[in-house]
Order: sequence, then structure tokens, then C-alpha cells
Amino acid sequence: MSILSATAQANSHVSFKLTSPEIKNGRFENDHLSSAALGLGCDGGNHSPALEWEHAPAGTLGFVLEIFDKDAPTGHGWVHWTVVNIPASSHALAAGIGSDNKGLPSPAFQTRTDFGIPGYGGPCPPAGQTHHYVITLKALNVATLPHVTVDATPALVGFVAGMNTLATARLEVIQSR
Repeated sequence: MSILSATAQANSHVSFKLTSPEIKNGRFENDHLSSAALGLGCDGGNHSPALEWEHAPAGTLGFVLEIFDKDAPTGHGWVHWTVVNIPASSHALAAGIGSDNKGLPSPAFQTRTDFGIPGYGGPCPPAGQTHHYVITLKALNVATLPHVTVDATPALVGFVAGMNTLATARLEVIQSR
């Protein structure tokens, strides 16, 4: 967390908070898990979960969302979903956002993930393993991320968002298979 985001959270009486009405007991539902079509061994619905947030800091002009598996066996984790340019007037994302961005508030869009394409790619930890997924929502001091297109890598999105973050809200999910 940057010094600026720590200050923004410290100065507010109520914390910036991210929740999901669909993630119960700290676990994704089967509908959120990777589908068989992705070939990872899960047979879920591959639908993004509904997310809600409140108490964004003053000065928030937009948001960026990321779902990250910090235990993926890659040496540096795995980005499952990135949504950028979520307007400051938004307080939720609906469940089941398609790869066509239908259901996202304008001008939000999804960028490339570690699957190599834009859109939600559901979690699917290897059999016998438990993974920790971090859903992060960053409140930004810009409405749109500069230099970020649909083909932007997760690293570029993270870098540009990090330079413009006012506060960060997180939701952690522990998933086993």
C-alpha cells in the first residue's frame, strides 16, 4: 500500500470496504470456478462474482478491480480478472460479466489477464491444493487509466493504477480442490 493510500484510509472515519453477496464463508461458489472448457480440471460456470463496495475516499474519480491468485505455481501468481475505468459513481459490479463487457458500467472494460485474453477466468487450484485469492479494488485519483487498452498486461495495469491509488479495499478468498 502506498503512503498516499495509507493516509487516505487513516483519515477516514469509515474504512473503504469491498464485499460480495455471493462469496460465502470465504469461498467461491462453483459457478465462479473455471469451466471445463479452460482445461484446468474444474467444471464450474466461469461466471464472475457480484461485488459491492462502500466508503471510497474523497477525491475518488474511478476504480480498478483485480482478482489475483498469489499461490499459482508460476513464481509470481496469476491474474484471473482485471476491470479498469470503473466510474466513481459505481458501488457494485453485477455477477456474470461477459467477455464482451456487457453488464459493466460505461466506460469500464476488461483487460488481458494471465489467461492471455480479456475477461474473467475463474479460479481452479490444482487438485489437493489450497490457494489464496485476493480481490482488490483500488480507488483512483483519475477517471481513466492512461495508456491502458484492452490488450494491456496485468503488470502495466497494476503499475499505472498503483501510481494513481488513493485507497485499496481487499477481499480474500481461500479455495481448495
